[in-house]
Amino acid sequence: MHHLKLLGTLFKLNLQQELAYRADTVINMLLSLMWLGWELLSLSIIFSNTATLGGWGPGELIALLGVWRLVNTLMAALIWPNTERFNTSVRDGSLDYTLLLPVNSLFLISFARIVIWRAWDIGLALVLLAVGLNMQGGGATPLSLLSFLLLTLSGGLIIYSLWVVLIACTFWFVKFDNNVTILQALMDAGRYPVTVYPAWLRVIITFVVPIAVATTVPMQALRGDLRWWQVLLFVAVAMVCVLAASLVWRLGVRRYSGASA
Repeated sequence: MHHLKLLGTLFKLNLQQELAYRADTVINMLLSLMWLGWELLSLSIIFSNTATLGGWGPGELIALLGVWRLVNTLMAALIWPNTERFNTSVRDGSLDYTLLLPVNSLFLISFARIVIWRAWDIGLALVLLAVGLNMQGGGATPLSLLSFLLLTLSGGLIIYSLWVVLIACTFWFVKFDNNVTILQALMDAGRYPVTVYPAWLRVIITFVVPIAVATTVPMQALRGDLRWWQVLLFVAVAMVCVLAASLVWRLGVRRYSGASA
């Protein structure tokens, strides 16, 4: 309950910040809509020349685009803005104030900055997902929907865990501003099914920087391509990743010397 109240307070502070620049928020929302139109136009061009892409039809690609936008929104709303803030706080010693507060430091680092207007992108992503599933036809079973939700959450946790490990490296390598550049560089790969990529890139975006785990894999569950043990395996991997990231974070905090060093 304490963390929920704190999250509510942080949300209100960030909302006030967004409302102070209303015109900027509106422009960002319109730009997001423009990029969505470009993404759909790209898919239209692709499917004007082929019936399937890597074995996926138009409806499935639109639904996948919706899943990708959900993950991308998570990163744009939390990961990117909080990365820069964290890197700066380690170098100038202002992280001291965060560590002294009677609350989990990783929680504060993760939610200190929330880009509220990105909720618009979440709405667009859900619309894409609904439209794509309707175009796909056949209907999803309750079991496949449950698997989809579990794997979407698991994929998000895996990427979040990777982010925690990358920013924690700043405790060892203080000047490490490019610690999440690889996530940004490979993020666009998640908007297409992993089957369209060559084997070497497929390995990278599945196991090294697991973008595909958060996008293609949930859609595979929704299509009925995964067995129950594979779903449980991905969920277990997500739990292990969270525990490992938490351990790395604690080790990094112990190494942090503060502004007095």
